[in-house]
Amino acid sequence: MIKTLLAEVKQYKKASFLTPAFMLLEVIVEMLIPRLMARIVDDGIGKGSMQAILINGAAMLALALGGLFAGFMGGKYGALASAGLAKNLREAMFKRIQTFSFENIDHFSTASLVTRMTTDVTTLQNAYQIVLRMGMRAPASLVVAMIMAFSISPRLALIYLAVVFILGGALFLVAYSVHKIFEKIFREYDNMNENVQENVTGIRVVKAYVREAYERSGFAKTSMELMKKFLHAESILALNGPMMLFSAYGSMMLISWFGAHMIIQNELTTGNLMSLMTYCMNILMSLMMLSMAFVLITMSSASIERISAVLTEEPTITNPAEPVTTVRDGSICFDHVSFSYDGNSKEHVLTDINFAIRSGEMIGIIGSTGSAKTSLVNLISRLYDVSEGTIYVGGRDVREYDLVTLRDEVSHVLQKNVLFSGTIYENLRWGDPDATEAECRRACRLACADEFIERFPEGYETYIEQGGTNVSGGQRQRLCIARALLKKPKILILDDSTSAVDTATDAKIRKAFREEIPETTKLIIAQRIASVQDADRIIVMDEGRISGIGTHAQLMESNEIYRDVYESQTGGGSGDFDEAKMSVEQPLGEEAKHGLYRKGGA
Repeated sequence: MIKTLLAEVKQYKKASFLTPAFMLLEVIVEMLIPRLMARIVDDGIGKGSMQAILINGAAMLALALGGLFAGFMGGKYGALASAGLAKNLREAMFKRIQTFSFENIDHFSTASLVTRMTTDVTTLQNAYQIVLRMGMRAPASLVVAMIMAFSISPRLALIYLAVVFILGGALFLVAYSVHKIFEKIFREYDNMNENVQENVTGIRVVKAYVREAYERSGFAKTSMELMKKFLHAESILALNGPMMLFSAYGSMMLISWFGAHMIIQNELTTGNLMSLMTYCMNILMSLMMLSMAFVLITMSSASIERISAVLTEEPTITNPAEPVTTVRDGSICFDHVSFSYDGNSKEHVLTDINFAIRSGEMIGIIGSTGSAKTSLVNLISRLYDVSEGTIYVGGRDVREYDLVTLRDEVSHVLQKNVLFSGTIYENLRWGDPDATEAECRRACRLACADEFIERFPEGYETYIEQGGTNVSGGQRQRLCIARALLKKPKILILDDSTSAVDTATDAKIRKAFREEIPETTKLIIAQRIASVQDADRIIVMDEGRISGIGTHAQLMESNEIYRDVYESQTGGGSGDFDEAKMSVEQPLGEEAKHGLYRKGGA
């Protein structure tokens, strides 16, 4: 775990080595100054020698300036190394996340990933700087001060040694006891970030339903839990101060008592006693710095685990050893395909799916909520891998393709449409960074997006807010379809991507697809039968299985679920696929009458 993180030091290795080197130089300088003080007292003041005072004083001044320089350089390189490590970690985590499959992303919540890249990295950055500076300075100062103390008086130095062992053990126990608390604290950070993200993203819904008070209450509860855990951790860490003061004053009293007796008995000089007192403070200050380092290291240990989990997460979907880099055509074949989101689960979301689609066909896919329509199309571009069976695109197993090649040829308009902050042109060119204005306008014409874009004062240079909040749902869907068309894919998948578009515009889009991109295979998931009625074939999904497949006329004759949904949508019924399907499967029992009936599915 530590090795994984240290691998990201990279170009900041020099700064990471120079920091402790300068801190060690500072320690050596500081340890020499008390000896010079002792000479000034014993040889200068005690013997009345001005020359000794001036020589030793000048040496002290030179050492002090050298110590200042070493301290400044240590701080400078420490900041560079720690900030550089934080930068590299964020870049490495972001790069790693881009390689994740949907299955990997499911392991982490969005809020958790944000916390890991911000709060956790900042915590680790502070800890790394402390380790580089105090991690070298404090132990070196402790050891050198102890050596100098023993060289003056081994008997008095034993007091320091005893205090070091007692205080060091106590500080270790304090640091160890708060480790688990900080793990819980970072989980609370995840919860709080998730709360904020959800609230801000859905602020229009919150205001529409006047749920501000409820949201404030939820956030206050999360914030209070975080505060309680911090108070618990800090109350334990607060023991550091009293223990340090007790050790410092106790050591000074013992050294003063025994040192005074030794001076009276001519076993110790006054200057040496002053040096011992200075070394005493150096030792205790070193212990205090070590305690601070322990606290930060303890806090960062939880962050290290969380960051390392992202960096060591292995993508579940990777390129084969010798990937195929060309997709022949848009033909699709599902050969006894079963799929489960949980590899250990015996319950499949999709079960024994078999069908073949010729290149250029328009295929409609309908089914009740939870019938696994989205799961079905997600397998085509390897957003997930099948659990059993094989999917062929262009006559080759999708697992044989280079991922970039496959996904470039399978353009997917996801169920949740996402636009990014930038102009309409910039959003469109996500599909093709090199697309010309003419190509962008053609794609928008096919998606019937040109109708509203040209009404904007700034046209295609209109700025889209993050998430597309300044355009309607239907406009957002049409822009996403245009963006997908710019990839010039061999397979185009629309996952309920015209649900917010009126039926007339929906029909125009389908007509444009059939006439303008006849060689592209088109898969359209929809709830409205009108959206797929003119498709070459329609697949009816039912609880992860294929209930029927055929043209509209064939399904009207052979598939009771399809026929009932069609009649409900065209004959004055509710048009709800789930209700229609339920009425076909069985009469309403007591549970269904009370709204308790629920069909399975994914």
